[in-house]
Amino acid sequence: MPVSLRSSTCISRASVCRRFQRTDLASECSGSLSFPSRPHNLSFKQVQLCRTSAMANAKSGIEEIGVDISLSPRVNSVKPSKTVAITDQATALVQAGVPVIRLAAGEPDFDTPTPIAEAGINAIREGYTRYTPNAGTQELRTAICHKLREENGLTYTPDQILVSNGAKQSILQALLAVCSPGDEVIIPAPFWVSYPEMARLADATPVVLPTQISGNFLLDPKLLQSKLSDKSRLLILCSPSNPTGSVYSKELLEEIAEIVAKHPRLLVLSDEIYEHIIYSPATHTSFASLPGMWERTLTVNGFSKAFAMTGWRLGYLAGPKHFVSACNKIQSQFTSGASSISQKAGVAALGLGYAGGEAVSNMVKAFRERRDFLIKSFGEMRGVKMSEPQGAFYLFIDLSSYYGAKAEGFGTIENSESLCRYLLDVAQVALVPGDAFGDDSCVRISYAASLATLKAAVERIKKALAPLGSAAPV
Repeated sequence: MPVSLRSSTCISRASVCRRFQRTDLASECSGSLSFPSRPHNLSFKQVQLCRTSAMANAKSGIEEIGVDISLSPRVNSVKPSKTVAITDQATALVQAGVPVIRLAAGEPDFDTPTPIAEAGINAIREGYTRYTPNAGTQELRTAICHKLREENGLTYTPDQILVSNGAKQSILQALLAVCSPGDEVIIPAPFWVSYPEMARLADATPVVLPTQISGNFLLDPKLLQSKLSDKSRLLILCSPSNPTGSVYSKELLEEIAEIVAKHPRLLVLSDEIYEHIIYSPATHTSFASLPGMWERTLTVNGFSKAFAMTGWRLGYLAGPKHFVSACNKIQSQFTSGASSISQKAGVAALGLGYAGGEAVSNMVKAFRERRDFLIKSFGEMRGVKMSEPQGAFYLFIDLSSYYGAKAEGFGTIENSESLCRYLLDVAQVALVPGDAFGDDSCVRISYAASLATLKAAVERIKKALAPLGSAAPV
């Protein structure tokens, strides 16, 4: 159905002015935990401008013409990131003086290792602050090639590497480059919140394949085989996984590769951003290293998670030159190259040694200790189901047995979102509801926080859940 060029929600300048001339705007703000999308702050000059404009129009008799505020159907089809929204809300509460424990964001709590930070500082001091080549510096792309060869058994040349402003940009550009309208993107659930929305931005259709907690949230090859068609263009795999921490074994990936090989149009995007945060005996296998898969795999990685460099915004894509060149073209019209300073830091990060050396190893030891604490603590609770994470720093925990319970002063716990809202209100702990990841039975807990913080959070959660009992039979 065609969209009218004039939205039914169009507003005139006069109506905007009238809104801000109200004297009771302050009454719209309350002490509740909700936050408006933008503040109602208007300067004195802006108010005067509205009044003057409205008076002038009234005198001249000029007919008011509303502004078309309709948005692109592409944008309207995309949901905002729930993890970002909850993290922002929790941060606002902390800034307002509410002692919220924030376990929503996927961000290591460690500082960027000193050699990496020093490399960034030196880049600034030495004036390395200008544009770099769009695809990234030759120095960094060469270092990435060396890393992929030594750690992943993958052979690439620098022109098959594209450095971007974070792995997130690398993934979106890959989807934009290879997907056409009507194509399908196969996404195992639980999934990282952005995968389906990125598919929609690329005018593709996300096809979600559920997994089971009893199977460690790993994709069943038989289910994959049954859902593939001529429309299937891209399969997204994330190992270790966000939000589950699951790790695909080499054997399971080989089964998936055999199925992929039967479908000429099907490509694979392998998101390996958590590859170094993995707990023995689990091991990481790059999908492109499997027989026949190099030619059809786009490998995405970055520096945010393993090297605690989230704010540096640095990621990369490796793949056949044809696909990487297409992504490079998009980036040239989108953001251009990544930060020159961050790229120098990235070279230093890759110089720390195999798998990040001692600096990353120490972080992984701390993550494992925290994981073990959470597994033990929640394992003692009634009505809780878990799959032990083998990597990353998330626990995706099934608390659906509490759905249907009534909380005094709150109401009924209906789903993962209301449970997380309850825990934020009562326990002052911020978690992410599982429905954001395609599984409403669970909630995601990020253990990228100190052990002391996690202990305090568990005590608060247990105390908040205790009055609820367990609504569903265990």
